[in-house]
Amino acid sequence: MQIAKDKVAEIDYILRVEGEIVDRSEDGEPLTYLHGHGNIIPGLENALEGKSAGDQVKVTVSPEEGYGVYDEENTDLLDLADFDDDVEVGATYFGETDDGQLVPFTVLGLNDGKVEVDYNHMLAGETLDFEVTVRDVRDATPEELEHGHAHLGGMEEDDEISED
Repeated sequence: MQIAKDKVAEIDYILRVEGEIVDRSEDGEPLTYLHGHGNIIPGLENALEGKSAGDQVKVTVSPEEGYGVYDEENTDLLDLADFDDDVEVGATYFGETDDGQLVPFTVLGLNDGKVEVDYNHMLAGETLDFEVTVRDVRDATPEELEHGHAHLGGMEEDDEISED
C-alpha cells in the first residue's frame, strides 16, 4: 500500500538543521499521521506521497514548505504582570487568543515590566533536512477521517471496543 490522501502512515524520522539533529522519532515510537490533511509540514508530506512501507527518503524542505519564512514583524511586547510564573528568556509559553486557540511564543527578552515575545515557530526560516523510513501504511478509519488526524492503533483513547 502506498502513502496517499486518507491513508495513515507511520514513519521514523531524523530532522537536521545545518547538520545538527533538532528532532527525531523515538525508537519504537514512529510518528503516525493522516496523509493529505495537513498533519505534517507540506514539504515532507509531498515527499512521502506514493512511498510504501520500507521505503527510505531523504528530503530537504525549504522554509516556505516547512515552518514558514521568519517574520520579524511577528513579535510583540506583553505586560510582565500578565504572566503567572517567573518568565525565562528563551523559554516557550502558550497564550490564548480571543477565540480560545492556544498560540505558542518564545520569550526574547525582559525590560521595564515588559516581555518581548516572538510568535514565529522556532524552525521558521530554517531549511530542514529529513531522513525518513516508512514503517507502515494503512487505510484510515472512518473516525480518523472525520476527526482529520490519525488515532494510535486506529482508535481514540475514549473509543470503546464492542463485543459482538
